[in-house]
Amino acid sequence: MNKDRFGKLTTLLSLYTAQAIPMSFFTTVIPVIMRQQHYSLEAIGLMQLVKLPWVLKFLWAPYVDKTGGGTVGYKRWIFQAEAFYAVAIASIAFFPIQDHFILVVVLMVLAVAASATQDIATDAWAILSLKKEERSLGNSMQSVGSFTGALLGSGVLLVVYHYLGWHILLLSLATLVLVALIPLALYQPAQLVSKRPRSKTVSMGDIPGFFRQSALWPHLLFLATFHASLIGIMAMVKPLLIDLGYNAREVGLIAGIFGTATGAVFALLAGIFMKKISRKVAALSLALLNLLPPAAFLLLSPYAVNQSVAMFLVALLWGVYAMGMVLVFTAAMDQVRSCREGTDFTLQIVVVHLGSLLFAVSSGKIAETFSYQGLFGVSIVAGLLALGLVINRFFLVGKGPADAHLTTKQHADHE
Repeated sequence: MNKDRFGKLTTLLSLYTAQAIPMSFFTTVIPVIMRQQHYSLEAIGLMQLVKLPWVLKFLWAPYVDKTGGGTVGYKRWIFQAEAFYAVAIASIAFFPIQDHFILVVVLMVLAVAASATQDIATDAWAILSLKKEERSLGNSMQSVGSFTGALLGSGVLLVVYHYLGWHILLLSLATLVLVALIPLALYQPAQLVSKRPRSKTVSMGDIPGFFRQSALWPHLLFLATFHASLIGIMAMVKPLLIDLGYNAREVGLIAGIFGTATGAVFALLAGIFMKKISRKVAALSLALLNLLPPAAFLLLSPYAVNQSVAMFLVALLWGVYAMGMVLVFTAAMDQVRSCREGTDFTLQIVVVHLGSLLFAVSSGKIAETFSYQGLFGVSIVAGLLALGLVINRFFLVGKGPADAHLTTKQHADHE
């Protein structure tokens, strides 16, 4: 691997890990701390509101594109957003949650908003910096960073809190966020993508404009449904393990630490795998793989009282999901318009999240009505429908709508 590619991938891994750690901490560890301090479940439920900026970040993505426009501009956005992110986290350290609950929640929302802004700029920087053949590796770094950050944020930081307390924990977390900027500061790109003149025309009108593109909907359906066979099972796997007799600690080890670590490993493997084959072969292969976890759960979940079987099922579920996420991110990168990289990528990922939310929310009702086995059967059917949409998107529709927006030079750069 050459020095320039290594620098890009290291930078992306660092930035995506920095995004994931505090988000995981705020949404998983903070509720544990609150429950220990006897907060009501209603108050703990309010903590999920800190995720709101990640759902709404598409609203300010056009402004980031307009004022960024090139690798240098996006890099400046990353530094500014990350610095604000660190300051907001550090500020929380001085306000014990039991005494300043509302203020702490507000600061958390501001921190997550800064993180979401950093994500817009990082995605756009990655799209401009990575060559087409590097995108799968770049997106494997995104997935590995997300899984690693979730592992650290939901596991390691809870241990740190136990031994060092609230104040030191938050200051350490803020420091870690700043340290994540070091690879970006040190990286000297082989080639800069300067600000493009068309970036001055970026506006909020680009959001509806994105959805008016021809041949877009097969692509969006593919994004929204690609993990339909997995999301419902992922939402129900922890309750399933509890119902099989595992305690909370065992569930955390199997579905949390082991499952997340497996996802990180398979995300890296997916980047290497996709670098060697075409997008459509990767999509077809991974769509077929998506059928394995629900089939395995359908056949083997009654035997998952054996911990080895449970670990196998969790590893299969998280491994296949992680590989698919690399494909989804890479396909989204391929379908962005020039000068609107941050906006278009963000909109596509929102579609992914909304599709996942729909399947996750419905999974509980399906499992309650038809049992876990019924959920696994429905998941297989959903996977077959997703396979059909993959065939339509990659083999029947052809190139996506963004190709029409690429100049001749950009086509050459992407190829």
